[in-house]
Amino acid sequence: MLIHFQYKPLFSNQNIPGWSISFYYKKKRYTGTYHQTGAIEWMGEAPEQEDLEIVTSQIHELMLYHVYE
Repeated sequence: MLIHFQYKPLFSNQNIPGWSISFYYKKKRYTGTYHQTGAIEWMGEAPEQEDLEIVTSQIHELMLYHVYE
């Protein structure tokens, strides 16, 4: 489960898509860029390969809820 999920637009012109994201997963902080296509560009270390699909799915759900609704 992701905790302390935060996002903010990359650009002051909010018509340009792209968001900076950060969260904690398994007591470790992760940061990245969420692109309009749904691609996630990790800044620093990415979650472990075995957790990547779960984390990515949860990020997509949160972004759909907060940004696209």
